[in-house]
Amino acid sequence: MKVLVVGGGGREHALCWAIAASPLLDALFCAPGNAGIAELATCVDIAAEDIDALVAFAREQQIDLVVVGPEAPLVAGLVDRMESHGIRAFGPRSEAAILEGSKAFMKDLCDRHGIPTAAYARFRDAEAAKAYVREQGAPIVVKADGLAAGKGVTVAQTPTEAEAAIEAALSEDAFGAAGAELVIEEFLEGEEASFFALVDGVTALPLAGAQDHKRAFDGDAGPNTGGMGAYSPAPLLSDALAERIMAEIVRPTVAAMKAEGRQYKGVLYAGVMVGPDGAPKLLEYNVRFGDPECQALMMRLDSDLLPALVAACDGVLESLTLRWSDKTALSVVLAAKGYPGAYEKGSEIRGLERLTDIPDLEVFHAGTRREADGSLRAAGGRVLNVTALADDVTSARTAAYAAIERIDWPEGFCRRDIGWRALPR
Repeated sequence: MKVLVVGGGGREHALCWAIAASPLLDALFCAPGNAGIAELATCVDIAAEDIDALVAFAREQQIDLVVVGPEAPLVAGLVDRMESHGIRAFGPRSEAAILEGSKAFMKDLCDRHGIPTAAYARFRDAEAAKAYVREQGAPIVVKADGLAAGKGVTVAQTPTEAEAAIEAALSEDAFGAAGAELVIEEFLEGEEASFFALVDGVTALPLAGAQDHKRAFDGDAGPNTGGMGAYSPAPLLSDALAERIMAEIVRPTVAAMKAEGRQYKGVLYAGVMVGPDGAPKLLEYNVRFGDPECQALMMRLDSDLLPALVAACDGVLESLTLRWSDKTALSVVLAAKGYPGAYEKGSEIRGLERLTDIPDLEVFHAGTRREADGSLRAAGGRVLNVTALADDVTSARTAAYAAIERIDWPEGFCRRDIGWRALPR
């Protein structure tokens, strides 16, 4: 098979790494890719949102499978366009990608079909939204309806903080069209987890659970980020809880989308809050693999990823089984100092060659570029994902941080407590 992976972050590097191991693979391309992906695939200078150019490239190269990493091209209809030209593409069509593209749609779907989620209301008027906040009290959660690059959610501890978030979105246009409507929902107590399933339109095949770390600094302090680290499996997600998530959240969603004429294919990522009573509630859906959860999942996957992706596209997941390592994978994100705020690009990263021979360790690149002189440079906020596989979370964490100590990049930083929730368990 000739495969094109769309995207250029750590998630896409992990997908390329897994796909490259398949005996079914003839050629692997990635658009736009990064310096790490370039060691596995032919990188093509096409942006992930440039649908016309991606379709033209896939037709020219006679690509057999397109694997879409990020959410924006999915919501924009990349899969629709590929399929209209007879090209198999992994990911939901735009009509189904709305599960992530519109939080209001997702909440309404849950309401119509009895899928457990937080109580909520929708607003386009700032004064009405503020009045609702004053009536409900705090803490309370304010979410921009559309895609806001992970920055559209405010967990407000006071009504004043919530009102400021409302004002920013509806009056100051902070998120553009993505913030033209707000979803305001109750704050759920509990512990958050990430749960993944492959979906072929009818069948949902559970993959594995994970937990990530959204805040920038140790102790879950600082601003929200795209994710500073993750591990899988998550002890919180017992087999019984995983089956409950499938039975109460994932399968009803797949059935609901089919019933409403929006058949879902691809990977479905449920962000779930597990309450003090052990009951799961849906926080949000993402229509792609998590980042950095994907890095941990791919390290644990013992089966060939490529036929699984094809089976999801072709509607034959019912006959597929996947094998997973019983070991724990843990990924630590190295980010540029200043992230998720302003940060500098272009600093040199040295020492990765010292890590190449360490077993069960992979460094997935997120925001890197290779200069003509061969030097490796930081080219984004999240830059490297150091990912280790070991017998338990303590050993995986020790291995990941030992590897980080051998990387020479003074301009970078990382959290030092990835996996802390799992340690007492």
